[in-house]
Amino acid sequence: MSAPALTWLYAPGDRPHVVAKALAAGADVVVVDLEDAVAPDRKVYAREATAELLTEPQPVPVHVRVNGPDTDWADADLAALAALPGLSGLRLPKVDSPEQILSVAAATDGPPLYALLESALGVERAYPIAAAHPALRGIALGEADLAVDLGVRGNAGLDWSRSRVVVAARAAGLAPPSQTVHPDTRDLEGLAASCAHGRALGFLGRAAIHPRQLPIIERAYLPTERELEEAETILKAATAQPGAQALPDGRFIDAAVVALARRTLSLARRPTLA
Repeated sequence: MSAPALTWLYAPGDRPHVVAKALAAGADVVVVDLEDAVAPDRKVYAREATAELLTEPQPVPVHVRVNGPDTDWADADLAALAALPGLSGLRLPKVDSPEQILSVAAATDGPPLYALLESALGVERAYPIAAAHPALRGIALGEADLAVDLGVRGNAGLDWSRSRVVVAARAAGLAPPSQTVHPDTRDLEGLAASCAHGRALGFLGRAAIHPRQLPIIERAYLPTERELEEAETILKAATAQPGAQALPDGRFIDAAVVALARRTLSLARRPTLA
């Protein structure tokens, strides 16, 4: 079992030098952004620069967040990028229906797709979107737009929506969602606390907008020494005696507990940032 991605670093597509730095920053995935990070008069240049980059494979997986489906740039983004050898995935913003996924899958015929749910309607349709097509490999929230759409303030106001996408992803057989970006790049304590909260809700990993955020995210989502010891104890007991059982310390383990222990150990096998 390969270790899952924990860090997704965004870089604006119209700034190739920033993209180059992102590729060397140690993130599991680099997301080249053609949407929110790029001004309208730079959209075409961002697409062309990204297409040039992706004419050959890159040292780390590269996803591209294309422009939204209701913009003038969306179709051209997909046509220019979907078949390039350096592309590892397309991140689709402002998805609010499974039909959007079906349309993009038909138009691109190949790259993995990731849906960003950024409205109340998108969250309400989280499971149909997650199960729309085999090309869809993940869903996540776009929390800034969602908060505006819902009119909520404060971190807790989005917890129901967060849990909704975690459940929808699991029900559709997808990987756990990654958290959205923490917008204050200098608030590392707040980032760590937010990651701990996201991990408790069932998220796995997080998007970042600055390399300094990457070690914080990774540390928050990697298992602790105690968690690793507990996982090893569980797997050793399950190997010696398959089936549900009670450990000497009184903890009860069954197939679900064993599966969680395996996931914990798989995370520990990934290389870590310096």
